Amino acid sequence: MDDIKDRFKLIMEREKLTAGAFAESVGASQAAISHILSGRNKPGVDLVLRIHQRYADINLEWLLTGKGNMSNDLNFGSTDSLNADSCYPLFAENAEYSSAGQGRAENRKEKPLEQPSNEAKEIVKQEIVYKERPPRKITEIRIFFDDNTYETFKPAN
Repeated sequence: MDDIKDRFKLIMEREKLTAGAFAESVGASQAAISHILSGRNKPGVDLVLRIHQRYADINLEWLLTGKGNMSNDLNFGSTDSLNADSCYPLFAENAEYSSAGQGRAENRKEKPLEQPSNEAKEIVKQEIVYKERPPRKITEIRIFFDDNTYETFKPAN
């Protein structure tokens, strides 16, 4: 794995997550993950640390450089070690992850839509008043020149 975006994709494949779900799981915006996966941007240190914190079995050296194994779990990937406790810590007796997702759960209640009211609305009338001004008369015209002089013209009465 030469590029970190490929390692991000491997983590997403392993966890069976879409880019949006992966972004949500590590507390990043979907746009940020999308830009990283397209190669437009490189991830910041804070994002890499959040991924490592969220997926604790991921080898940090592998995530940063691509060297070593993907997982710190030596038995990861061997079929002998796959059992309900290792794959699904939710069902383990001493699961340390069992309450991890409960803090973020949202309880939503359905609310009926409000019926639009057909009440007659008060009509607001606006009146524009134009006041007539007396006609204005020119009293003086000044023309300024670039040599800092000017001429004044006054109309004949």
